[in-house]
Amino acid sequence: MVRGKQKEQAREKAQKLAENRAGGKSQLEARSKGLQMKCPVCKTPAANYKVIVQHMEAKHPKQTIPPESSF
Repeated sequence: MVRGKQKEQAREKAQKLAENRAGGKSQLEARSKGLQMKCPVCKTPAANYKVIVQHMEAKHPKQTIPPESSF
């Protein structure tokens, strides 16, 4: 057992790296909080009114764009 100390340190380092990789946190909750508005026609989530306006102009050009106060 010439490398006893090195072997133990390598094992500890590998264990810490494995814990960091396995502990991936899901961003689904944070992402859903960021998408608060929904398109009134197709219910597509959007981050803000500006994105809703762009979406409505592109996907629903015949529909009138609701005012910002309606969201």
